[in-house]
Amino acid sequence: MNKHLVVIDTNVLVSALLSKSGNPAKILDKFLEGGLTFVYCDEILEEYEDVLYRAKLKIPTEEANSLIADILLHGIEVWPMPNFTPLPDEDDRCFYNTAITAGAYLVTGNAKHYPIEPFVLSPSAYLALH
Repeated sequence: MNKHLVVIDTNVLVSALLSKSGNPAKILDKFLEGGLTFVYCDEILEEYEDVLYRAKLKIPTEEANSLIADILLHGIEVWPMPNFTPLPDEDDRCFYNTAITAGAYLVTGNAKHYPIEPFVLSPSAYLALH
């Protein structure tokens, strides 16, 4: 795994934007400072846009716009290869397959949604490596 390539589950991005002091925010700061690269596919970007703009989260539109723009400008888009490992939540397939295709870490607050794999890490476990 390339420790500088990460696929960020949506829950980590939301946590980073809602709480500026936690581990998800530290990961987002590393990305914004150029210390790591977000890897995404179209489906991930669509989910980010769907979730970050939800009124109930109260994330300022300009903050969501800026983050999406930074991901597009500084991230790496991949086209995930099919992988048929059973997942507890098939909605998370795009994150898992993108991480495998890119050789990236998958950082998530919902590890139970993925198989136990050395590349699937919580925000704190990822930061311990970096």
